Amino acid sequence: MSSQTLPETFRLRAGNFNLLVLRLLDPRPEVVLPVLGDQFRRAPGFLRFAPIVIGLGDLMAAPEEVDFRGLIEGLRALEIVPVGTTGGSPPMRQAATAAGLPPLRAAGGREAEQDVPLAAPSPAASAAPEPPVPAPPAAAPAAVTGGRSALVVTEPVRAGQRIYAEGADIIVTATVNPGGEVIADGHVHVYGALRGRAIAGARNDAEARIFALNFDPELIAIAGYYAVREGLGEAPIGRPVQVRLEGEEMRFGPLG
Repeated sequence: MSSQTLPETFRLRAGNFNLLVLRLLDPRPEVVLPVLGDQFRRAPGFLRFAPIVIGLGDLMAAPEEVDFRGLIEGLRALEIVPVGTTGGSPPMRQAATAAGLPPLRAAGGREAEQDVPLAAPSPAASAAPEPPVPAPPAAAPAAVTGGRSALVVTEPVRAGQRIYAEGADIIVTATVNPGGEVIADGHVHVYGALRGRAIAGARNDAEARIFALNFDPELIAIAGYYAVREGLGEAPIGRPVQVRLEGEEMRFGPLG
């Protein structure tokens, strides 16, 4: 009887991913979740179904005081997906694991410690997550601007589309539509209407800026601080604008 070779059905590979870390300062889900939900409702869709890591390093509570199952259920109700934990004592990590949140470790086996803080809202800015890395379907080859490479996007960014320029600026020569999102480790340039979401300095580059010829965004963020449409204050909506970060405040200026 001849043996038949079965087709390959999967492969396992290691990978690196940027994940938002929710650093718990209070162990009670009934305290954390309403505030979290209110903050994220100000930026609709921004974190919908986003994977999130629970940071335990700042908790002073005993493991039995943390309702991990309640926290998981509450986050899922907000359409946020908890995937694991970082930091915390061994008993705390054991309690989290028992609830379905395993400890996550960085490449090389060391436990991840570089948490991304979720800052409380300021008058014009709040914390934003580090982005995932999807492949941009409408991107041209990288150009070079100011000594840094740039990802050039020549077609409109559609609702639900997210384009990330890793280690580079992003230049959009068309419109970023409502529900679309452009993310760059450097600057964001939109030579059209910015009506969706724009995130610059995604890896905490506070010198990054956002430039738009028609400024009417749902959300903007620089170096981990964001402002939603309702919090833009005196920003010149519909005008050519550049946005920079000064401390924890967004500053808006004209182009040219």
